[in-house]
Amino acid sequence: MENGRKIAVLLIVTAAVFAVSCGGEKAPDVKAPEQGKITFALQSEPDGYDPGITNNSFASPFMNQLFEGLVTYDANGEIVPGNAESWTISPDGKVYTFKLRAGLKWSNGKTLNAHDYVYSMFRVLTPATGARYADMLTVYIVGADDYYNGKAGKEKVGIKAINDNTLEITLIEPTPYYLGILGMWVYAPVNKEAVEASPERWTMDPASFVSNGPFKVASIKLGEGVVLQKNDNYWNAGAVRLAEINFRFILEPATALSAFEKGEIDGFREVPASDIPRLRAGSNALHILPSFGTTFYDVNNTKKPYDNPKVRRALAIALDREEIIDNVLQAPGDPTMALVAPGYVYGGQDFTTVHKNYGFKPKADVEEARKLLAEAGYPDGKGFPVLELSYYTNATVKKVVEAMQQMWEKNLGIKVKIKVQDWAIYYSDIQNLNYEIGAMGWGGDYLHPMTFLELFTSNSSNNNTGYKNAEYDALVAKAVVETDPAKAVEIMHKAEDIFARDLPVITLYSRSNTIMVAPYIKGWVLTALSNLYFKDAYIEK
Repeated sequence: MENGRKIAVLLIVTAAVFAVSCGGEKAPDVKAPEQGKITFALQSEPDGYDPGITNNSFASPFMNQLFEGLVTYDANGEIVPGNAESWTISPDGKVYTFKLRAGLKWSNGKTLNAHDYVYSMFRVLTPATGARYADMLTVYIVGADDYYNGKAGKEKVGIKAINDNTLEITLIEPTPYYLGILGMWVYAPVNKEAVEASPERWTMDPASFVSNGPFKVASIKLGEGVVLQKNDNYWNAGAVRLAEINFRFILEPATALSAFEKGEIDGFREVPASDIPRLRAGSNALHILPSFGTTFYDVNNTKKPYDNPKVRRALAIALDREEIIDNVLQAPGDPTMALVAPGYVYGGQDFTTVHKNYGFKPKADVEEARKLLAEAGYPDGKGFPVLELSYYTNATVKKVVEAMQQMWEKNLGIKVKIKVQDWAIYYSDIQNLNYEIGAMGWGGDYLHPMTFLELFTSNSSNNNTGYKNAEYDALVAKAVVETDPAKAVEIMHKAEDIFARDLPVITLYSRSNTIMVAPYIKGWVLTALSNLYFKDAYIEK
């Protein structure tokens, strides 16, 4: 089938459930900056800037400005052509053929073509690369898993450059939501010459950092920030109106808010929860937007007593989610103990409608929680080891963790100690199962329940819990290849039923996005997938 100018994130639903924001309408609070330069604060430094390696959400603002794949997103959160000007899909839904735009270039002015995409995808499929999103290729593309595991050569993999401007990708089975997956940064091209000249450090020096998006790296200062400049070699450079984006790392949201209100920065994410009521009443810069994401806490399913589903359920229902949302976060959120966030609609019904069948309550069910803990061998919490609750340096997460500690100690009679680490060390421990319970969560990479459900399959590179369930794996695998959307929804519901029964993680709430952007900045976009784009942004004089 031929693509139109706009293709929905899913081929089977309309993604217009979520709104995006392009700036306020009231008069500016402060004087706009000059010369098309803005300063935007981020509360966390990413673990890296290589699109082929990182899966860290903190890298998202950089990936979205510096790189562009075959497809991208527009202001309506819909998939539109990126480096590919058009594409066709074979009648059996397996072969995607992309026609690249003529004259594509890297930020260094050199030619970018289909062979660069082939190189970049095979780099992801090389285990030594350490790609954390490798399964976004191995699960879907013919021969990719065998190549990744050393069982097949490149010729067996369904990634081919037909010529300089034509790329062909062949899937194992038809996947109706594959275009949304192609919008992920793991499919963005990287420059072979730059990577091979300095495999470990090419993204650490502006002189070697070659990209292909609307912006390029001008400077990098670890711990301080990254300055981006307009990429004049971007295929649509004429539409890019900002000359510079200064991303500053300001770890404390309260400090960022103070800097914003003093006019020192033009925007920031993660608005302090305690300030949201005041800002909602009096600021034209605050935006609270839906997010296709779920906040949960990973549980080490391989370690006693957390290997016992009754213990995990007791911990889960002993938490007062309503209290956490209303009084700790003080921001919109939907209490949940399921996995998939609201936003995927089929047949006029949100996928999460069935969550009410799970019998979960927004308030703590202390009596049932104590009963489950007793059945697990810990009556009134006696004999239960001191629970180590870990989190990464973040002011908002700190408040949530402290609230959870108090609830567990009061409602279950157990002892809880809190452990905090910088993100890089923390995430390494999570990946290596060197933790008990740790703050995590997931923001959807594409607008489909599978972005959540695939996380907890036994072989997922993002399953950091040690949870394994063959029945769950089989249902997820079946849903991947089901072309009838109604049947796919039914299968996915069965998979989430198992998740809700086993609770490999402790889910708290479906997320919202909070962001402050000065009213004089127009054209910015924050999608439900938490993709922040400045490619169409401009400063209103």
